[in-house]
Amino acid sequence: MINKKYILSIFLLFEAISSKAQLEYNFSKLAIGFGMSSIRGYTNLNKQDDHFAENINLTYFYSPYVPIAVELQSGTLSGGSIITDKDKRQYTNNYKALIFHGDLQLGQIVDYQYNGFLNFAKNFYVGSGFGFIQNNNKVQRYSLNDPTYPFPGKDNSIDFMVPLRVGYEIKFYNFFHEPFMMIDIGYVHNIAFGEGLDGYNDSSARFRNNAPDQYRQISVGVKFAFGNRTSYTKLE
Repeated sequence: MINKKYILSIFLLFEAISSKAQLEYNFSKLAIGFGMSSIRGYTNLNKQDDHFAENINLTYFYSPYVPIAVELQSGTLSGGSIITDKDKRQYTNNYKALIFHGDLQLGQIVDYQYNGFLNFAKNFYVGSGFGFIQNNNKVQRYSLNDPTYPFPGKDNSIDFMVPLRVGYEIKFYNFFHEPFMMIDIGYVHNIAFGEGLDGYNDSSARFRNNAPDQYRQISVGVKFAFGNRTSYTKLE
């Protein structure tokens, strides 16, 4: 006759395995995606124009709530006007950028499993990283007010940049409760350490030039998960 202690031990073992499975879910370690952004420069010129940029990206998930990505971005920045700008300065920058960034979503650091608000908020994120932007400018280089004065700067340059990111990721799950598609809605503020975004590098004694060139993005993107799966110790 089977000892009741053995039956109880086996039952408790299966119960422990079942409980562990319920507190985990699988996710893919990689995703490929693309996105669009509304962008606007913040440079030494007062007038700035709105444009669109696009990107493709490859993401590695350290966990479902800590994505680390490499992104290739291209777009156009422009500003100034030879008509309305008092100094007749104007630029158009058809740029490309290579950016490495990571995000920390709230779900990584809070227990959201039994809290409706935190379960919704778990996908909010902040992030940062670094990158390089290749500037390709068309610049009104000579002053129409003073044709003898060429505005200093470079039409083509590469600047080091830092993105500051905040946003929300919407996850879609398959039949096995695994996230297979993600939509990101975010704001990114990029700081470029150089004077290449608008191509002007005038002395601050002549023009206002007291901050690094910058540009912002209001972005929407989609990612599709693929690759090997692993488990995470919280519910989706």
